Amino acid sequence: MSEENKFTSIYGPIAKMNLRTKTLLTIAITVAILVIVVISSLLINTADITTNFDAMSLPPSFEHLFGTDWLGRDMFTRTLKGLGLSVQIGAAASILSSIIAVALAFVGSINNKLDTFIAWLVDLFLSVPHILLIILISIALGGGAFGVTIGVAVTHWTTLTRVLRAEIKQIKTSDYVKLAERFGKSKWWIAKKHILPLVITQVIVGTILIFPHAIMHEASVTFLGFGLAPHEPAIGIILSESMKYLAIGDWWLALFPGLALLILVLLFDIAGENIKKLLDPTSANE
Repeated sequence: MSEENKFTSIYGPIAKMNLRTKTLLTIAITVAILVIVVISSLLINTADITTNFDAMSLPPSFEHLFGTDWLGRDMFTRTLKGLGLSVQIGAAASILSSIIAVALAFVGSINNKLDTFIAWLVDLFLSVPHILLIILISIALGGGAFGVTIGVAVTHWTTLTRVLRAEIKQIKTSDYVKLAERFGKSKWWIAKKHILPLVITQVIVGTILIFPHAIMHEASVTFLGFGLAPHEPAIGIILSESMKYLAIGDWWLALFPGLALLILVLLFDIAGENIKKLLDPTSANE
């Protein structure tokens, strides 16, 4: 069989898939990988990540895929546990951010003065660097996973709020909304029956796209020493600790955890973009 025929036999079925099928396949693969990472991290007990002074600073091998650190701890296990912790914090923060965004957008839709105040509030939060706000909020709440989660949640609602406000304003100009107002329906009834079903797609996609930002900011704050406690196997802490040992040649301590974090963020981004394609009426049926 020629090389061209081999290529056609292997990749032919994939090439014949329509956009919807390819999108569903991509979403399924990315979600499966993310679920495996989270479940695997939950099955790892922090107490099992023990020190082994006979295996200190070993380079990557079949026994230790990501090598070991200066205390002989397996870096693959620590990285997997850290990724799971990042996903949990990112999930909680993105959901809270979306709840804040939806609440503010709908409150603004029923009162023009409140809408003006919310627009000013969005501009205020956008004028301050996210990292600075997260650090201040995390310190004020005593740090730890709770402080970081609240800090990330309180700083990541602005973009989704802007999108929802613009969408809601457009929907309010439609004929069916004006007709409902003439029939005496309340603003809350219109928001629940006419507006919410039309913006639910933006809410879902917005929540998923907040994920990678939340994870990166959690890792950044933790790397700077203002996030999770030092004993937590978080990616930010692993990267921060590894900086001390790069000069002596322990390159694997930062390379593999950093790549794992980057791949995780890209997976969330890919999943979000493909779900957006799937929910978009212009491309969902292609």
